[in-house]
Amino acid sequence: MPSEGAVDAARSHPEESGPRMQHKSHKDSRVSHFTHNVFRPFILAWHFLTAIPISRRHHDAPAEELAASMAWYSTVGLMIGGLLALIDQGLRWWMAPEVVNVLLLVLLVLLTRGLHQDGLADTVDGLAGGRTVDDRLRIMRDPSIGALGATGLFLSLLLRYAGLLALPQPWRLPALLCMPAVGRWAMVCVAWGSPAARRDGGLASAFLRNLSWHHVLLSSVVLAVALTIGFGRGPSLVTMGVGVALILLVRRGCRAWFGGVTGDLLGATNELIEILFLLFVPVLVMTR
Repeated sequence: MPSEGAVDAARSHPEESGPRMQHKSHKDSRVSHFTHNVFRPFILAWHFLTAIPISRRHHDAPAEELAASMAWYSTVGLMIGGLLALIDQGLRWWMAPEVVNVLLLVLLVLLTRGLHQDGLADTVDGLAGGRTVDDRLRIMRDPSIGALGATGLFLSLLLRYAGLLALPQPWRLPALLCMPAVGRWAMVCVAWGSPAARRDGGLASAFLRNLSWHHVLLSSVVLAVALTIGFGRGPSLVTMGVGVALILLVRRGCRAWFGGVTGDLLGATNELIEILFLLFVPVLVMTR
């Protein structure tokens, strides 16, 4: 409650209290607008991409906010990469490189709840077992993982492990930092302008309907800055260029084989691009 002195002051100077109250109200409105348009989409992106809760609010978001959250995917990816790099620096002092790489893979899967690995396995099952678009989508919806899906998942983890082991030591830190950001940026680019594969919408439809070039641009700028700082201007341009070419191929494959994009396909995209980035780093540093 306001004190009696404050009430008396407002009464004795009504011409001053009114503008001050209006100014405060306008300021509060701007803070609320900033929180709603910036902080809330970031929270949504963080909760969707990681298993670490940072807020109990911001659930059941409308489609517009889900799409806006994708602008923050590269940022969340950099934060995940930063945690991986920090753990890597600590473990390498007293563990063999092979053990550290395995622990990093375990940590990455736990951080993301295995969401993207599940999408990759479902995608492999769909491609292997379906002859038509409807067959592939039906197989992908099956919660069980088939033999080929499990094999594809195993091989993806093996390739990621080999990529980590082959990283040149001077570039290990920027590679770990940027790897999750590259994969999540690819998800945003594949989703932009792509139709939903399922007639009933599915998980991806809420993101696809309202995703705009502004969201893609912000995600791209964040990644480009991180790559430039970590690897230099030349490797950054090469990475973005190769990434765009791969994204166009993935988009074409999604349309041809599945009729559009699903959540599983976006997860598979993340896995594919992250692994290729790791394998590409030794070649990338030669462009410096």
